Amino acid sequence: MSYDVAAVRSRFPALRAGIAHFDGPGGSQVPDAVAGAVAAAMTSPLANRGTVTSGERAADAIVLGARAATADLLGADPRGIVFGRSMTALTFDLARTLAATWSPGDEIVVTRLDHDANIRPWVTAAQAAGVTVRWLDFDPATTELDDVTPLLSDRTRLVAVTGASNLVGTRPDLPAIAAAVHAAGALFMVDGVHLTAHAPIDLAATGADFYACSPYKFLGPHCGVLAADPALLETLRPAKLAPSSDAVPERFELGTLPYELLAGTTAAVEFLAALDPSATGDRRARLQASMAAVEEHERPLRERIETHLAALPGVTVRSRAARRTPTLLVTFDDRDAADAYRHLAERRIAAPASSFYALECSRRLGLGDTGSLRIGLACYTDDADVDRLLDGLSDFVGA
Repeated sequence: MSYDVAAVRSRFPALRAGIAHFDGPGGSQVPDAVAGAVAAAMTSPLANRGTVTSGERAADAIVLGARAATADLLGADPRGIVFGRSMTALTFDLARTLAATWSPGDEIVVTRLDHDANIRPWVTAAQAAGVTVRWLDFDPATTELDDVTPLLSDRTRLVAVTGASNLVGTRPDLPAIAAAVHAAGALFMVDGVHLTAHAPIDLAATGADFYACSPYKFLGPHCGVLAADPALLETLRPAKLAPSSDAVPERFELGTLPYELLAGTTAAVEFLAALDPSATGDRRARLQASMAAVEEHERPLRERIETHLAALPGVTVRSRAARRTPTLLVTFDDRDAADAYRHLAERRIAAPASSFYALECSRRLGLGDTGSLRIGLACYTDDADVDRLLDGLSDFVGA
């Protein structure tokens, strides 16, 4: 492994502002290559996809290139890559489509660990279809997800689980969950928004039937991705406009795609593939090696933060799962997390406080709808950033 964080940081124009960013779980900073790809797409001849004019051909190449790049990132089939406005929008669309095949008496399972984007679309669709919603809990002391098996039956139609909690970082055992879900004859939906930025992804290994993520969490632009086996997508009939393509995956993409954002997504994947300069092979192999390098880079930084926080008076780290992303939820015994957020912001350190749309998780932890301070590492975080964060938190608690 060869990981040069200084070289990585040099490619992020936003970092020149001197802010220490621990807000990556809400959206990463963007490298120069991504911004350049977006600008190039918007300033070159561009039209609706086709094969006649140069603008049509450029749009088609952008879409196909983005499907191939995202498929390499996820270990998926490019023909099963669907693009949309956001992961949330794609999940609502998918939920409505699947719910049309459900009947009263059927059941779905959602978790209290998830971001609401992998809860509310399913709950809303289930309620409209007269389907029972079962809730999979987690242990607030360990932040480990409970066993899904007792909730499954021959009436279970879908189980939706996060790949990693955006609030506390917990990484459930996706292959084990998938095996139980499939044994019950149900479909498995994974919210990979938070996980994709921090670990190598292999769609088949996760066992997910549907895997959703957001490029803006892994250095790209604001859009959403849904990955699935194209054969599975062929069985689904989403609501669509009459003249729009009925081919897969186009039948799931409503309206004209944001070509410039897809160009930026491809550039983000290419950037990720080059994070480990020693990696060789095709893009998929280089991505796997580079994302493993990201994990190895982030882990000691996370451990350093945890060790420091453990010594601070009145500070509790709520992220405790055995397998987790470098994402720490921190509470204070006698201080408001929002005050810590402002205190750090005054020192040009970005570590926000909120429930970050993980309402069920925040409530289960006893933090209500307001949540607490979240510290999230990224591929561009370095020791100097961590120094500033730890000094700022020590100052905040008076240590």
